[in-house]
Amino acid sequence: MPLSRSPLLVWILLGVYLGMSCGTGAPVREVPIAIPQAAAPPVPLRIPERGGIGDEIRALIEQGTPSALLQAQELIRVRELGSTEFGRVMNAVILSLIQNLYPQLPAYLPALQSQTHSYSRILRNVREGTYTPAPPNTQDYLELVLPVLAFGSDLRPYSPEQLAQALQDLRRAEEINPRSPLSPYFQGRIYEHRDRPQRALSAYTRAQELSVEYYPAVLGQVRVLHSLGQKQEALKLLQDLLIQFPDNKVIKEQLARTYYAEGDWSRAESALAELLQHEEANPSLLLLYAHTLVEQGQFFKALPWLDRYGALDGTNRLYLLLRARIQYEGYHNRDAALTYLRALLKADPADVEAAVYTAELLLGSSREEEYGQGRELLQTLLQTEAPALSVLDLVFRDAVQREDWEAARPFTARLLEADRSRYLLDAAKVEQGIGNTQAAFAYAQEWHDRHPADQEGALVYISILIDLGQRDSARRLIESHLPLSERTVKAEYYYLRSRMARTEAAALQDLRSSLFEDPRNLHALMGMVEYYRHHQDEQRLRYYLDQIPNLAPVKPSASVEAPAKRGPY
Repeated sequence: MPLSRSPLLVWILLGVYLGMSCGTGAPVREVPIAIPQAAAPPVPLRIPERGGIGDEIRALIEQGTPSALLQAQELIRVRELGSTEFGRVMNAVILSLIQNLYPQLPAYLPALQSQTHSYSRILRNVREGTYTPAPPNTQDYLELVLPVLAFGSDLRPYSPEQLAQALQDLRRAEEINPRSPLSPYFQGRIYEHRDRPQRALSAYTRAQELSVEYYPAVLGQVRVLHSLGQKQEALKLLQDLLIQFPDNKVIKEQLARTYYAEGDWSRAESALAELLQHEEANPSLLLLYAHTLVEQGQFFKALPWLDRYGALDGTNRLYLLLRARIQYEGYHNRDAALTYLRALLKADPADVEAAVYTAELLLGSSREEEYGQGRELLQTLLQTEAPALSVLDLVFRDAVQREDWEAARPFTARLLEADRSRYLLDAAKVEQGIGNTQAAFAYAQEWHDRHPADQEGALVYISILIDLGQRDSARRLIESHLPLSERTVKAEYYYLRSRMARTEAAALQDLRSSLFEDPRNLHALMGMVEYYRHHQDEQRLRYYLDQIPNLAPVKPSASVEAPAKRGPY
């Protein structure tokens, strides 16, 4: 009787099991070095009907797409090959590929124990995170590709030599079967890790072109395009991919994280909310969702989601920072916010974001001690070798708020270089405050050209035009803005118009119009003080002077007769 039909061999084969887990694999902590051992040589797989069902199953597995893998698994079941050595090994290969490439697919294989042939040894090493190169002379496609599954999603623990060997094996595999997307895809993963984005993009594109169903390659393209700054192209790819796979959770999560990374908070909120319907206990999604709500000012809606996350990890940095923001920005509770921020700084004194936020809150405190702590912390941050942009921003904004134009000016050039549109208007205020009217005009004009409807920018621009004697241009701008402005803004326009009045009576009328629109307008009150001081009307002078102390910003050098202004004009 032929050996292949021996009952004894059947019973032996039925007792052969592969040690496989049904999960996605534990995180890799180290990479053991493969030590050659004197063991039995690999047993070649007995493929039933070579050239028939066996090769058909192998070809489906090498395709690597979800439908092909599931079809191969179904063929093994229908042909009752699951109890044979070939069927068990191929089921194990299918499971490993699904776990690595398509974690959202349900896949389960009972724990098996046989470790005698080459595939099962490779898969055992994959489970342990150990990369073992393929035999140098093999022509088996899967022997060349399967070892890279050991890398998982984190290639950092692996040496450059191991990655180079894996690339060499994957290129050999692509020569053997150029129609399979597996080899170019895994090449893309390695190139992406080695920071060679163009090669990674080329490899991912080759894999994607081989099968429109092979969406892991598209996700790889998205990551690389995003790293290259081609964010719109990456987003378009993801959106198109989701249309093709509308129920795919992996794609949905990648899209949600892309919206989040781009600061597209409303879209990120919607995408994350849908994911949380199915994964309500996912810690990462809980925290990201709460963050999107905080960024949109939905502080009270964010609280229950933060509470749920806090029950899982109450020491997370972003969690504590969001708690601080909710207390300060939502509840206006500076003390509670500072408690969270101090906890952050105690855990990591080098946390610049937490330190800057702490300094900002302390500088806004009415308590002299806390204000002093804020200034001390700000100076400490500024004295580092290369202060972060957020530090320079806070120093600059603090100086502008205090109208200390000389202190603000050294930071203007660096901030304009980093974000010109954001700092143009403040740069104009600084130069106007110093008396450099021509530079102030250049900045204000550029701002006004970019944002012609911005009221604050228009006010600064008009005031500089008045300083330069361009009164006709200033009047035309005032007349065009006045009818469309809110009352407090109208008050500022009337004040500016009073500066150009041809008679004292006209100036007084504009000042009165300003105070009619906004009785608390500091500039108009100061104008009335100057008017009645000039006319020596003590009664009316005292009336307007009595209203100023409650409006003027408090400064050590400020007096009732010369209160600090709210702006350079």
